Amino acid sequence: MSFSELGLHDDLLRAVTAQGYTKPTPIQLKAIPVVLEGRDLLASAQTGTGKTAGFTLPMLQRLSNGKRPAKRQVRALVLTPTRELAAQVGESVSTYGQHLALRSHIIFGGVGQQPQVDALKAGLDVLIATPGRLLDLQQQGHVDLSAVEILVLDEADRMLDMGFIHDIKRVLRLVPKQRQNLLFSATFSNEIQALAQQLLNNPALIEVAPRNTTAEKIEQAVYRVDRDKKRELLAHLIQRHGWFQVLVFTRTKHGANRLAEQLTKQDIPAMAIHGNKSQGARTRALGAFKSGDLQVLVATDIAARGLDISELPHVVNFDLPNVAEDYVHRIGRTGRAGSNGEAVSLVCVDEHGLLGNIERLIKQSLPKRIEPGFEPDPNAKPEPIENGRRQQRHPQARRKPTSDAAKPGGERRRRARR
Repeated sequence: MSFSELGLHDDLLRAVTAQGYTKPTPIQLKAIPVVLEGRDLLASAQTGTGKTAGFTLPMLQRLSNGKRPAKRQVRALVLTPTRELAAQVGESVSTYGQHLALRSHIIFGGVGQQPQVDALKAGLDVLIATPGRLLDLQQQGHVDLSAVEILVLDEADRMLDMGFIHDIKRVLRLVPKQRQNLLFSATFSNEIQALAQQLLNNPALIEVAPRNTTAEKIEQAVYRVDRDKKRELLAHLIQRHGWFQVLVFTRTKHGANRLAEQLTKQDIPAMAIHGNKSQGARTRALGAFKSGDLQVLVATDIAARGLDISELPHVVNFDLPNVAEDYVHRIGRTGRAGSNGEAVSLVCVDEHGLLGNIERLIKQSLPKRIEPGFEPDPNAKPEPIENGRRQQRHPQARRKPTSDAAKPGGERRRRARR
């Protein structure tokens, strides 16, 4: 089936064709008709499946038939967990809506708010926002959410992981009860299903990939190695195999900085992105990585969420994630849209338990390798994992915050806004 058979207007089809797309992806094929009908939607799909266009195209079509927004009002609100994902959605809205007389803008923290305030004054058809900055501007009277017709929660599972549930509930109190709701998530966790019950009205359910599975075109492997040899092994693998465009995940911001510096000293161009980096630094690093000027991008989970990098060939878990579902999110950066990809995990004795959790989640045993010259010490004893905060997180802890950091306006929100 072609895009023209989905009921999209000619102006949208022109924009789609200009991007070189002819056939919709499975998520687009299922989601576009549902959104055009005005129904609520709960959709799960792995990253790289085209889900952004799956809601952007029909949303723009529905908005093109309506009235202009009044001052400071917003007709469609797209909430995203990170600046990078907000920028990606904003680019999609601009690209596909280029032939429509619709106004859109992106707002997020970490940058000056005055240009965002100026853009909101005349009213917007589409506002793409991170929750923290949106609520800041709403409290200052710069944005009116009382006329929202369509509400989209993109990467809803990540927003819950980042502690945005209180902010989401505050936004829900500010938008009209009668509206269309679209919820997109990489997984259908119990928390997501609970949120869907609060948010959605008789939704269509779309699940393109089986829950908590990894793409078939991703070749996965585990290299067993001692913790203090990981950096040397990573440099060795990159140089020996000639890897380029390598996205490397670390557990901490400090670890990301340190690894990027050490790789650069070994003549492997690398930069780090994480929440403490300025928006300008993050944008420059991502731009250099996409253009091929940067060989390795080292990232934390939050910073990497929503990165739109086509045909990324290599993902490396320098540190295994403390939450098994994050493994699926991480390696979903590669093997996208039918391309082949490789996901490598460097696992020391400290992480054997985490590896077991991952293998149980994805229902497969990952192939284990030992690189000559990097054989692990069979007598090595496990040590506590650095920054194991997320390892101790569980559903009860999420529902019952025990410190101000988990409350609205607390450190989690301030950190995510940076």
